[in-house]
Amino acid sequence: MAAENSKQFWKRSAKLPGSIQPVYGAQHPPLDPRLTKNFIKERSKVNAVPLKNKKASSFHEFARNTSDAWDIGDDEEEDFSSPSFQTLNSKVALATAAQVLENHSKLRVKPERSQSTTSDVPASYKVIKSSSDAQLSRNSSDTCLRNPLHKQQSLPLRPIIPLVARISDQNASGAPPMTVREKTRLEKFRQLLSSHNTDLDELRKCSWPGVPREVRPITWRLLSGYLPANTERRKLTLQRKREEYFGFIEQYYDSRNEEHHQDTYRQIHIDIPRTNPLIPLFQQPLVQEIFERILFIWAIRHPASGYVQGINDLVTPFFVVFLSEYVEEDVENFDVTNLSQDVLRSIEADSFWCMSKLLDGIQDNYTFAQPGIQKKVKALEELVSRIDEQVHNHFRRYEVEYLQFAFRWMNNLLMRELPLRCTIRLWDTYQSEPEGFSHFHLYVCAAFLIKWRKEILDEEDFQGLLMLLQNLPTIHWGNEEIGLLLAEAYRLKYMFADAPNHYRR
Repeated sequence: MAAENSKQFWKRSAKLPGSIQPVYGAQHPPLDPRLTKNFIKERSKVNAVPLKNKKASSFHEFARNTSDAWDIGDDEEEDFSSPSFQTLNSKVALATAAQVLENHSKLRVKPERSQSTTSDVPASYKVIKSSSDAQLSRNSSDTCLRNPLHKQQSLPLRPIIPLVARISDQNASGAPPMTVREKTRLEKFRQLLSSHNTDLDELRKCSWPGVPREVRPITWRLLSGYLPANTERRKLTLQRKREEYFGFIEQYYDSRNEEHHQDTYRQIHIDIPRTNPLIPLFQQPLVQEIFERILFIWAIRHPASGYVQGINDLVTPFFVVFLSEYVEEDVENFDVTNLSQDVLRSIEADSFWCMSKLLDGIQDNYTFAQPGIQKKVKALEELVSRIDEQVHNHFRRYEVEYLQFAFRWMNNLLMRELPLRCTIRLWDTYQSEPEGFSHFHLYVCAAFLIKWRKEILDEEDFQGLLMLLQNLPTIHWGNEEIGLLLAEAYRLKYMFADAPNHYRR
């Protein structure tokens, strides 16, 4: 066991190039800060390794203390006859059980109230909720009933975004959905897109601060290089590329059951249900079948990397954007069976080709040993050491390695740290920037890290820092927060991109 722990888990690589690479610590979506802030603080105080010699707890100590979390079947081998399980006071257990029964009986006193509340909602406004959202509602109602005399904790004055992260554009401050300025921008986009030859440089300039929802699908197709700038060629190009994709389906998809492709397809099949699990749209069987085809065909056509865990997340922004072209309502609860087969085929093919264009620029992130990610994490460490030496030294003091948290930032392009609506807004800018996904993303990660410098410096042990960095409170972020993040990232790029010696040691 000691020999196994001595080898850092993120450096374990598969034996064969192109095989499946696991991503550790991945959790999506970001947790609600109101629920996790106190929990993280208490956990860090209770579970922190005592620093008798004022020595920082290391990652290896943390791994040893939590090694049971990585083993399968440990629960079955526990010895319940050990003294630790015999120290429970029977009187305390009986009293606790009685209290639980009493609380449950109180909750069942007023069933009519809950029924009347749900019956008042019109059927047309019925929304599918995730299990975690329902659990959150139950927990909050339990608290109010058990502590009726306690004043409820005041929350910030902003519109509450459900735990099922909203996909539609929404400013966190609750600004009107369409201002005069936004109408003017939309009209400018429409003029650019309707011209005989779209000026792509001007389109990138307009898209940098965000693309209006109404024109985002065609804008993304143009910026990714999937569609030509000439309007007369677009229809034929779309038809040809869509037919080409479904030709790949006919040629390769049946091979998923062959022995040399079984491991790839099995891992894709496992990962798809984990993709945005709190958004009902992605739990529909038809959507999951579309994602399986897209990912399998891409893996077959790119044997140098094959399928790597994390690539499944990169399909979702394209799928949502191209779906919004045919759906006026919020898409997170939309039933895709209401769309025609031709529309679904168009969305699938366009998502495949745009994702392929994106991955062509960052494929070294997913080849054997993932050298692209290794280089970017090292560059992030050097950059942070120059722009905020205090945060950098804080990580060194408590032996936190950048690879332990930034690997996921590079592998998933911050999709596990941000709500999906924020990722879509972020990608507006990435597609407007030259080498946005490969180069500008580094400065976005640096700005994102420094955004939490106060919370980072408040944590004074390894475990607390790692839990904070893997569960940053961004669930209520909107366009305003992403705009500020991108502005800071652009400032850092302007200062350091053309002067790399500024951040080299």
